[in-house]
Amino acid sequence: MVVTGTDTGVGKTVVTAAITAAAQAAGLRVAVVKPGQTGTAPGLPGDVDAVQRLAAPLTGRTLASYPDPLAPLTAARVAELEPLELYTAVDAVREEAEKHDLVLVEGAGGLLVPMGLRPSGEPWTVADLAVSLGAPVVVVARAGLGTLNHTALTLEALDRRAVPAGVVVGAWPTAPELVHWTNLSDLVPKLLGALPAGAGAMDPGVFRRSAPGWLTPALHGVLDDWRAWAEEIG
Repeated sequence: MVVTGTDTGVGKTVVTAAITAAAQAAGLRVAVVKPGQTGTAPGLPGDVDAVQRLAAPLTGRTLASYPDPLAPLTAARVAELEPLELYTAVDAVREEAEKHDLVLVEGAGGLLVPMGLRPSGEPWTVADLAVSLGAPVVVVARAGLGTLNHTALTLEALDRRAVPAGVVVGAWPTAPELVHWTNLSDLVPKLLGALPAGAGAMDPGVFRRSAPGWLTPALHGVLDDWRAWAEEIG
């Protein structure tokens, strides 16, 4: 399963951790793979480390890391490092799939961010990786103004590639306003979960116990009634 976002900073890493925690609570063996990590100096923790802290997946792997906070292909070029090749990423994910029940692949930025190069020298994206793996996609979206357009564009791009996809709200505000509630109503047909704002700062034990309640059964959670959820949150 590939986790992407409508943009950068929407909560992909925390959503990846929540799916990991819910799946492990359901008895699954989970691996998390980050094909391209950017904006992290050598020796400092990256996104996989954050998932490990919150959810402790059985396996966590980062395939390529670049210091500048740019798209992975651009970051590789700026740092004069080798870009990640598409089938290197595909093979790494399939290798983990042989040993785990679920492999979560966290992208970088949005769906069409250039991640690396194909053998032909052409750039590849998170969408290309999902197609190559035959994997469904979780789209992490914002709760506020502008999210409907960004989410619709991402879902349309996936639909054109025949990739099944659903949506998780990365950070539901503690004091939601009208725009948040109307966005939620419009997203419900595709909605697979919603995480509370600040979930990534929770105690890991609390996070793991809470995660199944943020996600629907499609993501190994227990959330099955959005109306009841809205009434409780409200």
